[in-house]
Amino acid sequence: MKKLLVSACLLGNPVRYDGKAKYLQHTGLAALVAQERVVGFCPEVAGGLPIPRAAAEIRAGDGAAVIAGRASVLTGDGSDVTPYFLSGANQALELCRQQNIRVAVLTESSPSCGSGSIYDGSFSRRSIPGTGVTAALLQRHGIRVFNQHQLDAALALLESDRIE
Repeated sequence: MKKLLVSACLLGNPVRYDGKAKYLQHTGLAALVAQERVVGFCPEVAGGLPIPRAAAEIRAGDGAAVIAGRASVLTGDGSDVTPYFLSGANQALELCRQQNIRVAVLTESSPSCGSGSIYDGSFSRRSIPGTGVTAALLQRHGIRVFNQHQLDAALALLESDRIE
């Protein structure tokens, strides 16, 4: 049975930095939840960050650069939270390996989960092309990452024969 990794906040869990959820209502997703084929996960909480927590952004690159040690994840006051983000990303990858998950739907713009865009590190809410730390690590290991706006495509891929 193919499973889908989904950002916990999209499932209605109040785990975002501001203590809120970003609940995604979708009949296809609800059907997978009912079939117990959805694995919810928040890499920031898994990595050890509290709820609520200071907003964080990647400075000097994106998630791939963080993984390579060329960029950092910082809060607005300059606190380095990179180790928490790396820990959460590694836990997400391990969970995908354990559950044989090949497709993920993660929250766009997040410094962990963004798959197409993230904030630029200036805390001005300016979006740039790039991936979050968890999205970059999962992609590096062959897991297809979609954002919440691409849920239909993710579900179609999950149900196809194009993934193991």
